[in-house]
Amino acid sequence: MQIAAKRPLPLKNAPLQYAPENELGVVFLFSQIARRLQFRIEEIRAAYPDCIAYLHTGEHEKRVGIEFEYKSSNFKAHRHDPKQCDYIVCWRHDWPDVPKRIKVIELKRFFGVAAKVWIQAAIKSQWEQLDKSDRLDWALSTRVTHGDLLLMYRCYPACCIRDVFRFTGQELTRRKAGWREGECYGGRIERVCKLDSPVFLTDLRQHKVLQTAPFVRGNMQGRGLLASEYWPYLYSIIHERNPTTRKRLAKYAPESL
Repeated sequence: MQIAAKRPLPLKNAPLQYAPENELGVVFLFSQIARRLQFRIEEIRAAYPDCIAYLHTGEHEKRVGIEFEYKSSNFKAHRHDPKQCDYIVCWRHDWPDVPKRIKVIELKRFFGVAAKVWIQAAIKSQWEQLDKSDRLDWALSTRVTHGDLLLMYRCYPACCIRDVFRFTGQELTRRKAGWREGECYGGRIERVCKLDSPVFLTDLRQHKVLQTAPFVRGNMQGRGLLASEYWPYLYSIIHERNPTTRKRLAKYAPESL
């Protein structure tokens, strides 16, 4: 059997060396924190829901049903009946429309996982918002999670990264889109710093490594472009041109993530 060249993110202070890639890993990690969260497990089973447990509340215990999923949206894909479940335990919570009666426990918040870095497009009509406020509600990819870094790319005619924000919301919510018809998912973002010397698309195209990045080859098209793999190079360019940002970006240094 061939072993994949890529491996998942390493975990900190966890009994599993790397982030889980399936439901079995979710079950294993949940067993490590269930008691801390006041759950007493009665049964793990093959039937739905996966787990029957008792949750300690005050001076009583409440019987609850728990379903394990790698990502919360799998619950919907598997067409489970929400009325028979109280909790979804998952590695990644990517389902903003989860039924209100169901609580979600996202395990990645309990184990040290690095923040991701995204390139977030902003069309010209949105630039004024970026200039006026350090706290905004913004449409985001459903893969964005709390603490992720957002490099705000101002589309044509500027074609540059001028602002760095981070997602400070706990969860994404469905909302009316401000730049098109229909709805989108979004959340609260807060400024980390503003770049006095922007990073232009032409700079990325001339960089020997960044020129090969999918987001550069795709002309920065898309609402949320994952750039974590290329963050060391982007970080270096930002630092060289904007030495005053070093203190504010220190916690996001590649070696810290």
